[in-house]
Amino acid sequence: MTPYELLGGAGVVRWLTDRFYDIMDSDPTVKPLRDMHPEDLAGSREKLYMFLSGWLGGPQLFIEKFGHPRLRMRHMPFAVDGEARDMWMKCMTQAVGELLCEDWLKAKLLEAFYNTADFMRNQQE
Repeated sequence: MTPYELLGGAGVVRWLTDRFYDIMDSDPTVKPLRDMHPEDLAGSREKLYMFLSGWLGGPQLFIEKFGHPRLRMRHMPFAVDGEARDMWMKCMTQAVGELLCEDWLKAKLLEAFYNTADFMRNQQE
């Protein structure tokens, strides 16, 4: 089974996406990360949901609509350093921690999220 299936499919991926952005939008300790996003997060929420759907082994919604994700290229306009990565991970770690799934799956997700977030860095430390 894919992580998408193990998590419970579209509804859970949507919940994870929304929870991530809710945390980012309300936690003052990640304000620099929040400031990298548009005031209205609806588009960001939708794109992350579509990306995560395919990334987790579900429908390739992002690719179907936008083509290959080219994550590093799409993040180049933003100064992504270790601090930004860590703020992103703080929000995602909290959201994943609230999922109703096995601890081993949470650990695998967080490892994969960290590796992807770390790959997005485009600024020297």
